Amino acid sequence: MTIQIGNKNEPEILSDSFLPTEHGNFRIRVTVDEDGKEHALLYTGDLNNGNPPLVRIHSECLTGDAFGSMKCDCGPQLQAAMKEIQEEGSGAIAYLRQEGRGIGLQHKIQAYALQDIGYDTLDANLALGLPADAREYSIAAEMLKDVGVESVRLLTNNPLKVRGLVDNGVEVVRRKPHITGVSAANQEYLKTKSERMGHILDID
Repeated sequence: MTIQIGNKNEPEILSDSFLPTEHGNFRIRVTVDEDGKEHALLYTGDLNNGNPPLVRIHSECLTGDAFGSMKCDCGPQLQAAMKEIQEEGSGAIAYLRQEGRGIGLQHKIQAYALQDIGYDTLDANLALGLPADAREYSIAAEMLKDVGVESVRLLTNNPLKVRGLVDNGVEVVRRKPHITGVSAANQEYLKTKSERMGHILDID
């Protein structure tokens, strides 16, 4: 794309740029939702080659993604998805600004404080008067359709993500399990997700 600065006929400059990473080269594309939140699509290769691309929907997790927290499996899941997509040669990660399953960072850390005294990840949210999971996935479907993707192979353990794409016009031809980052520190967290939140986790 030619970028012309200062010309009255200057084209719109898309928020879509090259992004080299330790896992390989991606492009990053930003979509702003109706609430002003900025979501990113990290993608590589030919997404429209006739085969449904490998896709991960990943909700923002500052503690796991940036700080390496072992309370959850989020950071390892993100890194593993980047690596697997590069090995595949094409695919995308829809990175959604839905911290703490949609409750935000402050409430998430308040929930952590309750977990410190024995609450599980579900009951901690409920004790704060918050939903167990406030995320929604229409923006992920929009981001994928914006780059021409209408069917995917989805890296997830969460059936709600499958339903979230299907309900918003993106076919999921296959759900691919995405189990990684399991540790002694997050065994109870993963057990709660499996037994009480419907995640498909075989970690015995």
